[in-house]
Amino acid sequence: MLREQGCQVAARTYRAWRAARPRVRTLTDAAVEDLVRAAAWTTDHTGRRRLTPEGLYGRRKMTALVRRSLPDASPGSVDRAMRFLGLQGIRRGKAARTTIPGKGGHRAGDLLDRDFTADAPNRTWVMDFTYVRTWAGFGYVAFILDVFAQKIVAWNASTSKVVDLVDVPLRIALWQRDRDGHAVVPGELIGHADAGSQYTSIAFTDHLAQAGIRPSIGTVADAYDCETVTDPRAA
Repeated sequence: MLREQGCQVAARTYRAWRAARPRVRTLTDAAVEDLVRAAAWTTDHTGRRRLTPEGLYGRRKMTALVRRSLPDASPGSVDRAMRFLGLQGIRRGKAARTTIPGKGGHRAGDLLDRDFTADAPNRTWVMDFTYVRTWAGFGYVAFILDVFAQKIVAWNASTSKVVDLVDVPLRIALWQRDRDGHAVVPGELIGHADAGSQYTSIAFTDHLAQAGIRPSIGTVADAYDCETVTDPRAA
């Protein structure tokens, strides 16, 4: 049948394939994968599949757990099973840093002096971003908050801390205020942020200048106030 389909296969090659048995590693990996899958997920009373506490184990803890049922399981087989099932485990590493000063960026002065008040809309915008831990890694969310209204006027989420993370919400905020009939008047609005490299980049500061927004960069002590003002839970 293979030759009728144009496949050049020798008869002994076909017979060897028929007589061959699965490799020991293939069988072991399949058994380990079943054990990891059974340990990592369970089904609740509603029939929904949920991750168990063991599903948060790293390779070492998962290997010890699997070896209770399969003593010959190797760390490599557990590692391959976890990668195949999309399990990574919780890492006790350092928290993600959001405020990383740029070496070559121009830093504007502090125009607010920790006075986070405004007498009208479009007078003071506070800009900041934070990180969000997800199963796939860290995500980053940037906010722009109007201090007068205590309202988030724009936000953007991304998987990286590039300049677009903070530049996109600025474009959205300007477009939305113009669409609502309350366009930003050049020279009246202060855009306050921390000293992160995204906010001192050439692309972002040029965008502020084109929109007529006066840049303001707080001191190190102001970073906490800035994050508090832009906290979506507080808003």
